[in-house]
Amino acid sequence: MSPIAITLIVLIAAIALFVWNKVPVGLVAIGVALALYFTGVIGFEQTIAGFGDPVIIFIAALFVVGEGLDATGVTTWAGQQLTRRAGTKRSTIVVLVSLLVAALTAVISVNGAVAALVPMAVVLAIRIRQPPSQLLMPLAFAAHAGSLLLLSGTPVNLLISELADDATGRPIGYAEFALVGIPLLAGTILVLVFLGPRLLPHRMAEHAPRDLSQHAETLAHQYSLDLEPGQAALDRETGLTEVVVPPRSEFIGETVFPGMVTESGELVIVAVQRGGEDQGRTVLAAGDVMLLQGTWDALTERTVDPNVVVVDEPASVRRQAVPLSGRAWSAIVILVGMVALLATGLVPPAIAALLAAGAMVLLRVVTVAQAHRSISWTTLILVAGMIPLSTAIQVSGAADLIAGGIVDVLGSASPYLLVLGISVVTIVLGQLISNMATALILAPIAVAIAGETGISPLPLLMAVAVSAAASFLTPVATPANTMVLGPGGYRFGDYWKLGLPLIAVFLLVATFVVPLFWPF
Repeated sequence: MSPIAITLIVLIAAIALFVWNKVPVGLVAIGVALALYFTGVIGFEQTIAGFGDPVIIFIAALFVVGEGLDATGVTTWAGQQLTRRAGTKRSTIVVLVSLLVAALTAVISVNGAVAALVPMAVVLAIRIRQPPSQLLMPLAFAAHAGSLLLLSGTPVNLLISELADDATGRPIGYAEFALVGIPLLAGTILVLVFLGPRLLPHRMAEHAPRDLSQHAETLAHQYSLDLEPGQAALDRETGLTEVVVPPRSEFIGETVFPGMVTESGELVIVAVQRGGEDQGRTVLAAGDVMLLQGTWDALTERTVDPNVVVVDEPASVRRQAVPLSGRAWSAIVILVGMVALLATGLVPPAIAALLAAGAMVLLRVVTVAQAHRSISWTTLILVAGMIPLSTAIQVSGAADLIAGGIVDVLGSASPYLLVLGISVVTIVLGQLISNMATALILAPIAVAIAGETGISPLPLLMAVAVSAAASFLTPVATPANTMVLGPGGYRFGDYWKLGLPLIAVFLLVATFVVPLFWPF
């Protein structure tokens, strides 16, 4: 069997497994790389090259940078500033939320921005007496548009930039993506403002993220804490958290009292309640609630215990109730430094991101453990495993074969038709599998089409980048879409109603705006 046939079979099998969604995506990606190796399509070096690719380093480092901004409350603070100034007009709120999530996405990625702003969006929706379903899907969709504002908005951008460099000797610049990102964001906001109210469901979710921004006042009232006027029960260094004593806890039968220092010496029991009533010295029973005080790090570490159940995670409380906490300004300075390095091109993007991630740990913005937890290993394995398939599509001749077929169908007279064709294929595939996997499959085909027709590969590659971000039709197309599914009370069929007009916007930009800045 020829290398082309083997590559196409592996490609089809990978797409089928991704769509089937019964096998972990990381396992599928590794299986793809191994299948290509054992069939002789690619060699050993090409098989493992994905794990050392600069894209992988860049993605991993950005996860750490995003965690630093989130853990110190920078993203929450930005959301709270918007909450205070947004007013009550829906259209104004949609515009401001879209701009905020797009700006955050541009520097910390889609998933990080959406995860950080979901609670804020729920609070805003309730404030204007709207169900969260009217605001959460616009949040996710605006983030996709924002991913094209800067190179750091999505790993797809870096992949496209590197391929452009390989094909033409010139990468796509850090802020050059904004040439299409700004029109995309403007078009997306117009659709969200004018069509959103009619196309989005008016439905309340059974479970929505809790608003913890006023948690200090809530605890003070619940436990009758005697605070001086103007004093915050929570600050940047110390916090409070509630824990419940579950059945069969080893703490049952222990004598405790307010003011008691725990065995670790790091936490103080501020109050004990049973059935909502304050207790003095008491013997713990199942169902008792204790209010604990200590440093945020101690609260996080000491409440990970099978003998207690945490009511609200200390990290979540800190991020919402104490914005700009700890080393927030260090995180901001590090972010600005990374953006400056990326914008000026003084060092490769992966190095800039690594320097920023290292600084986050070195300056104790995040701990080593936090840095490890922040990295989505599934994402890294997916990308690393699919890079060999992208290589195989190129070296086996499969890209030329597919490109020739597309050119035969669409013709070579109109390059706009070729851009439209590759964009439609990218969008369709992007609804079924991850946008990164889609870009890895179609980017080499785009380069081959350019070689077949004698046009520049840049407009075709940028069309792939734009179209890969148009994952709007299903809740499983991207993690960001999935994040808002539950809090928004959405159903599977809700996405395509608003998604189709947005896809039309992305197709128009890919087909007609991209060639204005990257001519054929």
